Amino acid sequence: MRLEFLFAISALGVLVGLYSAYLSAQQPAPQPPVFSPAPDPYANGIYATGIIESHQSHGANIAINPEVAGPITAVLVAEGDSVKAGAPLLTIDDSVQRQTTAQLRAQAEAAGALLAELKVEPRPETLDVAVAQVANAKASLKSAADTLAKQERSFALDPQSVSRDVLDTARNSAKMAETNLKVVERQEALTRAGAWSYDIENQERNYAALSKAADAADALLKKYTIRAPRDGVVLAIEAAAGSYVSSSGAYDAYTQGMLPLIVMGSAAGDFEVRCYIDEILINRLPPTAKMSAKMYVQGTNINMPLTYERMQPYVSPKIELSDQRLEQVDVRVLPVIFRFQKPADVTLYQGQLVDVYIGEAPAASVAALGMAAP
Repeated sequence: MRLEFLFAISALGVLVGLYSAYLSAQQPAPQPPVFSPAPDPYANGIYATGIIESHQSHGANIAINPEVAGPITAVLVAEGDSVKAGAPLLTIDDSVQRQTTAQLRAQAEAAGALLAELKVEPRPETLDVAVAQVANAKASLKSAADTLAKQERSFALDPQSVSRDVLDTARNSAKMAETNLKVVERQEALTRAGAWSYDIENQERNYAALSKAADAADALLKKYTIRAPRDGVVLAIEAAAGSYVSSSGAYDAYTQGMLPLIVMGSAAGDFEVRCYIDEILINRLPPTAKMSAKMYVQGTNINMPLTYERMQPYVSPKIELSDQRLEQVDVRVLPVIFRFQKPADVTLYQGQLVDVYIGEAPAASVAALGMAAP
């Protein structure tokens, strides 16, 4: 009985194994794709990866870095805000620069006050003193001259009435009084002449130098407020209040690299796609007059035609997509820019990657474009 039970169990195991092998051999039916892969609409189209950007007449999105360093004190806008040229975006701590500017401005004002003082010389009170000194010197000279005359008349009448020593002293006093009068008269003339022209010129240059230093400090103080360089949309702000920033931008903890402090794009409705053509495919690009392109949004079935905008005729290392400036790059690419009008029912963001096929437009399409161009 026990042996029969073992045979039954063995047979059951064999059947289970055969059934499991049968199930494993069955291939599951493939799931339908969520979206269709980007098809090549041209006979010999060139594939390229593109990045959506705002429409620019030249260059790319505006990367704003401060010209000064310091901690951010306030962020005045939010990502996605539309701003006008000159609008303040954020402020950096300017406490030290503000005091430096005030000090230089005070020094310039002091130099200006001294220059004004030199130009209005002589001071009336100083001139009055000089005039009084001349009058006093004249009186002293007259007194000395009168004394000398008396001594000489007395000596002429009776040489014994005046000693030779007294007479010499009177003569010396008269000469000293005469010399003193000449000195104070020249001092009065110097006072009336006012400040020396060279002193005024030197002070003018000193005042100009200090004024320029104060203006330069004030100009630097204004740079602690980052303003929008043009009308546009704030696309990204890479730092918050309290973050330390420098002329290299803001430190990003995720990439452990420096990023632009603020990125701005155009406020226009048109968007651009910047495509990077591998250098080995450049010779296959059609002439710009015949160039056509089609864009496919990755992960969707959305596609739309593109219009050739411009080309950057400089083949550069392919680092734009990864932004890894220190990586070893062997591939070089040619940037080609296309323009498109974003449909109202399609959501697209700047910086989004898309698939692009570039080919030659049919002759009829090229002719239609040429007729519509004027």
